[in-house]
Amino acid sequence: MTLAAIFAVLLQKGGSDLHIRAGSPPRIRVMGKLIPFPPEAKMDRAAVTELLCAVLTPQQVELLKRDQELDFSLRMEGMARFRANYFYHLGNLGATFRVIPEIIPTIEALALPSVLKDLATRKQGLILITGPTGAGKSTTLAALIHHVNKTEAVHVITIEDPVEFLHQDLQAQITQREVGADTRSYSEALRRALRQDPDVIMVGEMRDAESIGIAMTAAETGHLVLSTLHTNDSRQSIDRILDVFPHQQQNQIRMQLSLVLVAIISQRLLRRTDGSGRIAAMEVMVNTPTMRRLIADGKMEGIPKAIEEGSTLYKMQSLNQHLLSLLQEGLIAEEEALAVSTNPNDLKILITTRSRRETDPKKYTSPPSLAAMGGIMKGKI
Repeated sequence: MTLAAIFAVLLQKGGSDLHIRAGSPPRIRVMGKLIPFPPEAKMDRAAVTELLCAVLTPQQVELLKRDQELDFSLRMEGMARFRANYFYHLGNLGATFRVIPEIIPTIEALALPSVLKDLATRKQGLILITGPTGAGKSTTLAALIHHVNKTEAVHVITIEDPVEFLHQDLQAQITQREVGADTRSYSEALRRALRQDPDVIMVGEMRDAESIGIAMTAAETGHLVLSTLHTNDSRQSIDRILDVFPHQQQNQIRMQLSLVLVAIISQRLLRRTDGSGRIAAMEVMVNTPTMRRLIADGKMEGIPKAIEEGSTLYKMQSLNQHLLSLLQEGLIAEEEALAVSTNPNDLKILITTRSRRETDPKKYTSPPSLAAMGGIMKGKI
């Protein structure tokens, strides 16, 4: 069995991820669930090592031996590109591969909220895409960069580990740098980027106080900075940034963040009821004057309410608002929505109220259109 043959099965079944480890058959993730190959596909330690090392360069083999971990991107001719992570478990080599589409999806193709087009063309500030692992953050980020590339005559620098989507110059000039191959670290690449005449800087992930500090300074000094965090919502994202810094710096960082932040987009992927794939649900927080005051004053508990109240004027939407909309359209199941909601009790109340309106429309006024609250996202990621 070759890696190319396994990848062919992964792509044929529409999978997103591949898991390989000694002592068990390969497993592929389809619509969020891991599906094993037949039991006879099980591989021993020697077979897995031979299979996985066959696609490594001599330099990558040495890095794997030294660090016991390896992140890189892999292109299989005629098939697709993959984000790879090699690791050891119980002394055995294992790997996971994430499919990276060759064609960069557009904001329109993903049916992302229309406000994201406006956000992506801001001249400066910080935009965060957040969510758990596997929530489609990289795809959304690539769509935003692609929109800039199609519409703006600017210089975009991306700093990634590894490089995922490959961008070709259109209206913009795109410089893509890979940590480990083109630069030593995120923070070093960020620092150097400020000397490379950028207009837009995309940072794959902000991992420490140094990289966060440099990113906010870049956003403050006339650059648009886009990045990701592994957080569940806007409030948690702000708290995560503050918690990275020592207590005596947090007031200063909170004030700086209130001024440079443009928006936080938090997303989840849910299985579609028709079995055709997965669909994203999003919370969209725009840094309005009200939001800016809440952040500066440290009143993060007021953010959820401000999002809901600013939905019509600023095209914001809470995650529950979007989940309810997807439920109303029959695109997702109720149990799926409740499982990903950050406030399932409130969502249950919204669902119950909707049900009562449907059974007795004369007694209840119609709810405001969620389409007017920031757009309905019907695409797949």
